[in-house]
Amino acid sequence: MVTTSLDAERAYDDERFSAQTIHETDEQKVVLGYFEPGQFIPVHSPDSAVAITVVSGTGTVRDGADEHSVGPGDVVAVPAGEARGVRAEGERLEATLVTAPPPTDAEHDPVRRGLREGTFDPA
Repeated sequence: MVTTSLDAERAYDDERFSAQTIHETDEQKVVLGYFEPGQFIPVHSPDSAVAITVVSGTGTVRDGADEHSVGPGDVVAVPAGEARGVRAEGERLEATLVTAPPPTDAEHDPVRRGLREGTFDPA
């Protein structure tokens, strides 16, 4: 069993969002995400479902063609294969991201490209 807290794992990066993996198996990956205002996970469409729970802050979550404004306590579930991305808006954002199964390295190519180019939607 993995036991930790958002406070214990909290780490911000001036350059890009910080993702702290706290648990990973072949079936599931649990990440704590820490975003400075304006930082994001670029839009990508892996073959895994994700549930995003906002713990603090405000932001935008892309779910397919829709964008949702989110705040503390909001939960967005995006099915496998749907485009998704997360962006902090105006203040720091902290969220849990649970994917099942974990995306492959190749499925994260659009994420790496978007971060390199500074583009939320690198499509």
